[in-house]
Amino acid sequence: MAEIRGAVPKYLQIAGHLRELIEGGELAPGAEVPSERELAARWKVARPTAAKALNALRQEGIVRSRRGSGTYVVERSALIREHAPRYGAPSAAGESVTVLRAEVLEGPQEVTDALGLPEASTVTVRKALCAAGSRSARLITCWFPGAFADAAAPLLRSEPVPGGVSRDVEAAIGRAPAVVRESVGARLATDDERRHLALSSPSAVLIVHRIGLDARGVALEYREIVHPPGRGTIQQEYFTSSAADFRR
Repeated sequence: MAEIRGAVPKYLQIAGHLRELIEGGELAPGAEVPSERELAARWKVARPTAAKALNALRQEGIVRSRRGSGTYVVERSALIREHAPRYGAPSAAGESVTVLRAEVLEGPQEVTDALGLPEASTVTVRKALCAAGSRSARLITCWFPGAFADAAAPLLRSEPVPGGVSRDVEAAIGRAPAVVRESVGARLATDDERRHLALSSPSAVLIVHRIGLDARGVALEYREIVHPPGRGTIQQEYFTSSAADFRR
């Protein structure tokens, strides 16, 4: 029998356990995932909690339900990770950090929406240029609810914070991300991005967006990482037995 522990919601613990089984290969692509009834009995939770766990995996694209049949691991299981393996991780060894911006302001709608704040709420923004020798630089912009600036003074420092500001914020507010939602896209660089990244016009950039949610589903941070073209930042792993494109 599995055991529920800690303050993380039960459905997230169940979803996390299933995710580990899938990523570890114990539940292979095409394999059926335990049903709501089975999960509820195994974890000693109500069926709605088990259903919520499966739905969380469906939203991540890890499993897919078939009407009247069950829930199965998707045939093409891809794990996409941005270069830094830990959400809010400090800069890589030997990487220089230049703080370009650190202030409290009225948040753009995209940011307030991501943080789950009312329109025109104040947010704290911290933007930095990170570079390592001859390697291409990257721009990292972090937005936090404006109230966090009072609790975590390092957010408004104009110099780099050893270990990164996310750790200071987590310590100050007594909460840490339990779930991270990440999306990856591309667009043309803005004038500001071209200037800081020394790009020609026009140039495309890779954009990684991350939202860190605490155990109650409240957004703690919205982060944007801008990578210049030519820098390898995404890795994919999938089972060749189910990847038709691999054989073409």
